[in-house]
Amino acid sequence: MRVLVVENMNHSSLGQVGVALREAGAEIDLRRPYTGEALPRDSNGHDALVVFGGEQSALDDHIHPYLPDLAGLMKTFTGDGKSVLGICLGSQLLARAHGGDNLLGRTREFGWHGIDLTDEGRQDPVLSAAGDAFTSFEWHSDSFTLPEDAVHLATNAAVANQAFRIGRAAYGMQFHFEAGTSVVEGWNRTFETVINRLEPDWLQRYPEHAAHHAKQADAAGLALARAWVATIQPAEYADHGDRRLAAVSV
Repeated sequence: MRVLVVENMNHSSLGQVGVALREAGAEIDLRRPYTGEALPRDSNGHDALVVFGGEQSALDDHIHPYLPDLAGLMKTFTGDGKSVLGICLGSQLLARAHGGDNLLGRTREFGWHGIDLTDEGRQDPVLSAAGDAFTSFEWHSDSFTLPEDAVHLATNAAVANQAFRIGRAAYGMQFHFEAGTSVVEGWNRTFETVINRLEPDWLQRYPEHAAHHAKQADAAGLALARAWVATIQPAEYADHGDRRLAAVSV
């Protein structure tokens, strides 16, 4: 199976998604369009698409002119019946691609928070893998409205639309379920100044937060990652000389 993975900022990590892809023997075509790397024009040669988060908004076309093309690519993969996963910014771009509105700066969540499944979510093969309710890491101030044809899968008290599905297997998840404990601790070090501005006592109280939430969040994140990877339907492709494969770093 070949999976196109799009990172939108430095210090991204495939985290639990990378673990699940590695377990499945996936080949990863890693693109970083924020550095100027080109995106494919269509879904040919890939079985699935993963789009990770970033510090930009889903409407920052003037700063990151690749964003409309990325949203369009997500819609193309969805229309072709291929598995799509958008996390945080990726979920906002998936909503944009299918006609949802991006809500900028409306609600800030940072740290581990609870996620509750809707009735549809409890029936969904991916979201239900983590149970009716679970804990996941959040870091965002933007959110989105649901596209017209979306199935609402998860919510919480702060943000109504935490997860949705559109088409066969295109999932938008506002929360960072890929961020296992090692990823969160890496963010603590890398973004210390930013975190101190957002939550002045977060780093000081991190051991307490981790003791309460990390183990559960790690388990839920890996369950979600494995369940999404299971939706990928591999196809046979001729080898392309220009295909770029990257090792999965988790």
